[in-house]
Order: sequence, then structure tokens, then C-alpha cells
Amino acid sequence: MDGLESLLAKLRRDRHAGRRIVFTNGCFDLLHAGHVGCLQQARDLGDVLVVAVNSDRSVRRLKGPDRPVNSEEDRMLVLAGLRCVDHVVAFDDDRPDALIAAIRPEVYVKGGDYAAAALPERRLVESYGGRVVALSYLPGRSTSEMIGRIRRDQRSPYV
Repeated sequence: MDGLESLLAKLRRDRHAGRRIVFTNGCFDLLHAGHVGCLQQARDLGDVLVVAVNSDRSVRRLKGPDRPVNSEEDRMLVLAGLRCVDHVVAFDDDRPDALIAAIRPEVYVKGGDYAAAALPERRLVESYGGRVVALSYLPGRSTSEMIGRIRRDQRSPYV
């Protein structure tokens, strides 16, 4: 898990060595197979995968007062433990534009529940020659769906 200045220094060394930087972001509240699959696919698009995680405040603004389920620190620690993830950094904005502008990844990746052409970050990434990729989607694997199933099951008299 990196602070921004430390991360930028590491990425300068990676670029100097000819490595391609891939960047993705999200809440990653309850890490599931859909997340892991997308992260593995993202890593395959380059040499170094940077994962930006929405802060707890940002998740609450985006998802509501009951979220996140897991703290920012816990979400970052779990992501950092994945073999395909090289760097994890937090951000407090609702969108990762400032991080993208600072990091300037060669490839910006989002999960298949997004369309690359519709991503608001697309213009920024393409402005410096980067590429935007929307990955394949694993149906039925979303944190919101998982939380919904858990809540429904809690109301059942058989749980």
C-alpha cells in the first residue's frame, strides 16, 4: 500500500525499465470472484497493476450510509495480498481523475459493467495517449447483489 509520492517514484522506475502501467479503481467493498477475475485480466494488459480504492467517505457518498461494509484499510490489505496486484493506493474523490492525471497509466481498465466509450475518464486517458479497456463481466457477481442476498437471507425465518 503506497502513498502517492512513493507510488509515483516506483512507477517512474518501472517506466524507465520499460514496464507498461495498468490502472483500475473501485470500492472493492466485498472482494468476490468478479473482482478477482477483472484484476487478473487487467494485470494481463500490462506489466504493473495499480489499484486505486475509494476511501470510506467516498464509498458512503457513492453507495449510501450503510457502506462500506469493510474499512478502507481492510479493503486495501486484501487487494494488496492478491498476486496480480502490484500497488494499492486510496483516493477520496468520487472519481479517480486526479490520480489518473498524476499516474498517466498506459491502460485504464474498468469492469464489464461499464462501457469504455461512456466512461467519464476516457477523455483524460486518451488525451495523453492512454487506452481505455472495459473487461468482460461475470453476471451475478456484484457487491450490491451480494449484500442484497445477505439482507434477504437475514429476514428468512430459516437463517
